[in-house]
Amino acid sequence: MQPTIIMRPDIPDATGKVDLQVRLSGLELFWSHGAVRKTFILLALAVIWEVYARMLGNPLLFPTLTDTLISLWSSVLNGVLFERTWASLKILVLGYGVGVLLASALTILAINTRLGTDLLETLTATFNPLPAIALLPLALIWFGLGIGSLVFVLVHSVMWAVALNTHSGFRSVSPTIRMVGRNYELKGLRYVFKILVPAAFPTILTGLKIGWAFAWRTLIAAELVFGVSSGQGGLGWYIFENRNILDIPAVFAGLLMVIVIGLVIENLIFKTIERSTIQKWGVQY
Repeated sequence: MQPTIIMRPDIPDATGKVDLQVRLSGLELFWSHGAVRKTFILLALAVIWEVYARMLGNPLLFPTLTDTLISLWSSVLNGVLFERTWASLKILVLGYGVGVLLASALTILAINTRLGTDLLETLTATFNPLPAIALLPLALIWFGLGIGSLVFVLVHSVMWAVALNTHSGFRSVSPTIRMVGRNYELKGLRYVFKILVPAAFPTILTGLKIGWAFAWRTLIAAELVFGVSSGQGGLGWYIFENRNILDIPAVFAGLLMVIVIGLVIENLIFKTIERSTIQKWGVQY
């Protein structure tokens, strides 16, 4: 395997001429991969966690990473953690999907009519600053102790972030691209999905990421508040019940699972969508 050559216009040779080519060593080539650097950061954080916990010497306040991983593995083997995680993910997908659909409908209405724009701006200005978890008491009164309450607060947490970013992306589409759609006599939904969505997709994808993060945090917080939904607790309830019995390594194991799921969805799902769309189209590098 031959060394990689990159352009370096800032290194002159002995004659004063600039050498535009420099060879990367194997270590430099290895370090140039983003996945390698991110893995190194995660390993460094793991070492810091382990060292700090051992120096503190109080497992009730901050267990070691080793104890946390042992508890995590034990919960995986007995199936409890998978059951709780699956219960949370099912509700998350439902609430996230409904929120995205409502945000899409509201944005399409806003981009096609002036009244729709006023409606979107008024609703987002009114409800977007309102924390979703603050609506949980009302949701419990309206929908009871079940999935309906969780879905309600999830829809609220997702809807406004996705709608705002999508509408902003639509409005940022250049007039030239808009004229192309008009020249092809595209109107209504055909104009939105064939012209506006591809042109504004980087902004839309950002909104989907933000909406997912809001939804995941809101779900865990809501499960911590009232826990069991329809007889089956989720990941938040797993954290809550282990806190009650002072099994702190299990609490940290639940928190670690929350982080792992976030990393997997961000780097597996959203990164795959980015590579298949905006990076492939040359919109983002």
